[in-house]
Amino acid sequence: MDYLESLADLPIVHATTGQRFLNFVIDNLLMRFGLGYFTGMLIGISIAAISPEFLNQSADMTNRWGFILLSLIAGYLNYLIYYTICEKLFNGYTLGKLITGTRAIRTDGNELTFKDSLYRSLCRLVPFEVFSGFGGYPWHDKWTDTIVIKSR
Repeated sequence: MDYLESLADLPIVHATTGQRFLNFVIDNLLMRFGLGYFTGMLIGISIAAISPEFLNQSADMTNRWGFILLSLIAGYLNYLIYYTICEKLFNGYTLGKLITGTRAIRTDGNELTFKDSLYRSLCRLVPFEVFSGFGGYPWHDKWTDTIVIKSR
């Protein structure tokens, strides 16, 4: 039985592609402008305490690759932190899902476990995973046996 066939027996209404896209936009705006600011500040303060010369080189771009690597790591951490914590602590909701009236659950109808939330977040880091949502069910749903449903 494939992924779509296993979902047919659930008495739920799946979130639309439009709702899911709006979830993505809202959550990414929050991560980039909210969480990204605080993560950047925390990393900057930590680096200033550990290696001030690295921070100075990054600021004047003499250490361009170090800055790029640091930026990528910060972005990945934001994804992991935001999605994992929100989807677990808020029972499958993120800010985007709350606004659009959708929620993530397991395909068996139960709430997400911490492991489910973490795996969903890790799957989101796969290159081009974001485009898989336009094909029906995103990879982070298929690979973790989870779905996003309408909650209201």
